Amino acid sequence: MKKLLFSTLLLLAISTSFTSCRDTKKTDTIDAAVEKTSEATEGALEQTGKAIDNAVEQTKEAGEATKDAIKKVGGN
Repeated sequence: MKKLLFSTLLLLAISTSFTSCRDTKKTDTIDAAVEKTSEATEGALEQTGKAIDNAVEQTKEAGEATKDAIKKVGGN
């Protein structure tokens, strides 16, 4: 009975020593990296949105020019 109790206490002490000291510095650096990344992507997303708006506008203008050209060719 003493051996069982001693081995249980020893196992408990070993498992506690491995799990009790956790390093929280890693989570702080991960949080900072995520914040920096989100700030960097925010500007990129705004620029992408502006580029898409410009492309849509140019496509509309090209479509109107094509309509006009078709009307001129069809009218002759």
